[in-house]
Amino acid sequence: MVYRKRPTMMLPYLTRSFAPFEADFRTTPEDFEVEEIAAYRATGTGEHAFAFIEKRGLTTKDAVRALCERVGADPDAAGWAGLKDRHAVTRQWISLFGASPDALLQADLDGVRVLEATLHPQKLRTGHLRANRFRIRLRQFERSRIEELRRLLAEIEQQGLPNYYGEQRFGRDGNNAQRALRWVRGEARAPRARFQRKLQMSALQSQIFNRCVAERVQSSTLGKVYPGDLVKKHESGGLFVAPDVEGTQVRADAWEISSTGPIFGAKMRWPEGDARQREEALLEESGLTLDRLAKWKRVAPGTRRFVRVPVSNLELTVSDHTVVLDFTLPAGSYATIVIREILKRDAQPPKTG
Repeated sequence: MVYRKRPTMMLPYLTRSFAPFEADFRTTPEDFEVEEIAAYRATGTGEHAFAFIEKRGLTTKDAVRALCERVGADPDAAGWAGLKDRHAVTRQWISLFGASPDALLQADLDGVRVLEATLHPQKLRTGHLRANRFRIRLRQFERSRIEELRRLLAEIEQQGLPNYYGEQRFGRDGNNAQRALRWVRGEARAPRARFQRKLQMSALQSQIFNRCVAERVQSSTLGKVYPGDLVKKHESGGLFVAPDVEGTQVRADAWEISSTGPIFGAKMRWPEGDARQREEALLEESGLTLDRLAKWKRVAPGTRRFVRVPVSNLELTVSDHTVVLDFTLPAGSYATIVIREILKRDAQPPKTG
């Protein structure tokens, strides 16, 4: 058997003062439930059918393809706000061009149920999502450590969750970032398919961003605002350079804003002063240059990402030796990072034959 080094294995933990908790995770798909919170409501008119589906044991793409075949819609014209895990029970919105809401509601498929369906003028696009609600079960949990778990969760609520990209970002074999680095540096040929180029480049950007967050976690500065930092408003998404570190830190402590880290690309907005120098050093350490990134600006234009995110509506219930966690995360953040903090290991999906 070949063991690979997982991309998130060496990332530091925020709650490293707590010993690992022993528990079984994802023994069944029902142990990981996620439900999208939509960014907007469908209007009820238009050429695109918006369907709120529940799926189990299928990827989002597989579920959409199966529904398209059933109702006679073109899968290439379908849309979704985000890709959801196969090894879970997930509820999410998708859009199918030219499909009838009634036909979707009557579709009978293994692993997919249509819970709601209506019409909208535009296709659902990636990122058209406000947040995700999670319900996660940890089985065979140590009951004697429940209060300790409550303290760990309180620490995450107070400091925020490190906004690491989860392991699923890096591909099945975990080597998409390394593959992208080789062709960006001219050491290998880039994939012919644009989808594969974008997938691998995204993994590379994510891996470098994780290093940025790791430095803050290791130095206990996850919520700190540095001079020159580009900070972002949690409510509106507004991005600006911290004009007054002391005043800006007060806003960060009140969870109005947080610092951002780099998703490197030719069009990414840079911080200023020492903050920019730190990011330039991070880029250099990663074996990249701005000139090399500029060649791939269509695949990876670059952006900014919160280095921490709030964990909202967090509740913990206990039944026998099963712990149930309910919480909400902003779109694009990973619930498996919460579980990683508890178990002190990567929350792997179960292996299938």
